[in-house]
This record gives sequence, C-alpha cells and structure tokens, in this order.
Amino acid sequence: MTATHELTVVEVITETRDAVSLVLAAAHDAREHFAYQAGQFLTLRIPASDGAVSRCYSLSSSPTTDEHLKVTVKRTSGGLASNWLCDHATAGMTLESLTPAGAFTVRPAETELIFVAAGSGITPVISMIRAVLLQSARRATLVYANRDRDSVIFDAELSELIAAHADRLTIAHWLESESGLPTEAGLRALLPETPGAGTAAYLCGPAAFMDVAAAALHHAGVAREHVHREVFVSLTTDAFANPERSPSSAAAESATATVEIDGETHEITWPKTEVLLDTLLARGIDAPYACREGNCGACAYTVREGEVSMRINDTLDDYELGIGVRLACQSIPESDYLSAIFDR
Repeated sequence: MTATHELTVVEVITETRDAVSLVLAAAHDAREHFAYQAGQFLTLRIPASDGAVSRCYSLSSSPTTDEHLKVTVKRTSGGLASNWLCDHATAGMTLESLTPAGAFTVRPAETELIFVAAGSGITPVISMIRAVLLQSARRATLVYANRDRDSVIFDAELSELIAAHADRLTIAHWLESESGLPTEAGLRALLPETPGAGTAAYLCGPAAFMDVAAAALHHAGVAREHVHREVFVSLTTDAFANPERSPSSAAAESATATVEIDGETHEITWPKTEVLLDTLLARGIDAPYACREGNCGACAYTVREGEVSMRINDTLDDYELGIGVRLACQSIPESDYLSAIFDR
C-alpha cells in the first residue's frame, strides 16, 4: 500500500570534507512520480550498518534544468544514515525512495525573497534560488552561515550564480571562524535595509539558528506570516512500513469524510481512533506523506468542512492552522462529517 520506488545512484559528488551529493535516477516508467518543486525532499531507506533506517533529504537539484534528482547529505556526529551514505554510497547502487514531498516551496505571490541558511540547510535553498532566478524576475538575498570557508557547501556553484545574476542575487557569508556564532544584530546587518511589503523569507538550519534569524528578519520589517521554516527531525519510525490498524479501529465510532487528492474524490469511513493518513493508505488511496511523525508537513491538507484534532504538530504555523491546514498523519476526526482536500 505504500508507494515506493528504487532510485539508482548515478554519481557521488564530494562537496566538502563532510558532505556528499548523490545524483539519483528513477526508472523511465517511474519518472512521472518524481516530478518535484524546488525546496522539496525525498524520503530514502538507508541500509545502515545497524539496520535500515528512513531519512528525509532535501533535493539540491533543479526541477527545470537537471536531468536527474540530487540530494546532498552532510555527515552528523553519530548519524547512522548520514555516515553510512558518506562512507559507502557508490555509483550503481540502488536506494528505496518515497516520491518527493514537502511544503517548503516558494509561494508564487511573493516578490522579493530572502533566504537564510546554515550548514546543510543550503540544500533546499540552492534549489529554490536557482528556480527563482530562472523562472522569474524576482530579486533574492542569501545569508549563509558556516563554521569556516572549507565548510561552505556549493561554494563554487554559488559564485557562478552571482556571476550570472549579479543584478538580482546578493549573497552574504557568515563564518564562525571569523565572527563567532550568528547573532541577531549580525544577521540583521546582512539583510536588505528596507525589505518591501511583499518580501518573504525562507529559513533552513538548526532550530536555534532559525530562531535568531527569525528575530533578525522581524526587526528588519519582514512580517512573521511571511517567514517560512524548514524543520527536519531524525525519523524514529519506518516511513516505508504499511500502517498497522489496531483491532479497535474496526469497532470504533466513525466519521464520514470526502477527501480530494490529485483531482480524485474519495468517500471514506474514518474511525475516530485512527489518523487520516492510515485510513487512506489502508484503503489503497495514494495520499502524500513522508515522515508520519508530524515533523515534515508532507502530508498537509486543508479541512473544508468539519473539525479535526492533531496528536502532534511540529511544522504548521499559526497562519497555516488558521486557514484550515492540518497534518494527515496526526489528524483525528472530531465531527461526524468532514470534507478535505490535499492541495498543499
């Protein structure tokens, strides 16, 4: 019931001393399933030394110019998957993958864009910047923090982007070896002096760094509802396992729901003890998801009618909650009839 595919590693690129990029090819008959937007990610099953684990990795490739998919992995201390990939990934091997997912994508109505990244947080951001520069006339500013110059992932590619788009792209580097840990005042000095009313910001990096960056953006005049974060938490469950329905689900009180996915409408009976994603997958309905833990936003949908509660929410902000966005992997029905659409 879980739609998975095998991707072949075409090339392994050494980016820095502790980061590699994997160029991945989908089988010809599966390529349509791997259409993606800049900023999205893949959920991969990694055959680590202590047993297979599921991990989400952002796509650093461009959906408009690159033939193959590419994810970039930075080695983390004690990280089973990242260390295994950095040490053992080779051209010709295959990895099991879910289809691209994620809501960390540029909104079309926004004008000037600010990107603030730290370390491997540049991975989705460089894909987004390339898309913005190639597909629009918008201006973009990147503030990129790293330990030192040798830690800068995509350093050469960023230089090439500046050379090609000097009139619309500004890049400022923060190096801890020179300036210490990023501060609110320090980051504020690297941002545009007077961001316009339609300016939006996209943050990716450690949580503490994004908190500092968000404060700097707020004081620079960027509205809180226009500051978007990408948050990844190491998965603790197997995203590739089929859902196990508890015996109580069949006997539980149920709601009736109308759910629209990719233009198709499904009428379902939704047990009030079961999350929406499990209900859909158990019926063979191909709903989008990645982590199943309320962390990534890949299964976000909009409630049109009815009420749901969520067990966990580590990704949706107050604005998204206010317009009815919820996570299918955490949603329990509270009303007897619901209408929903996967439109994120």
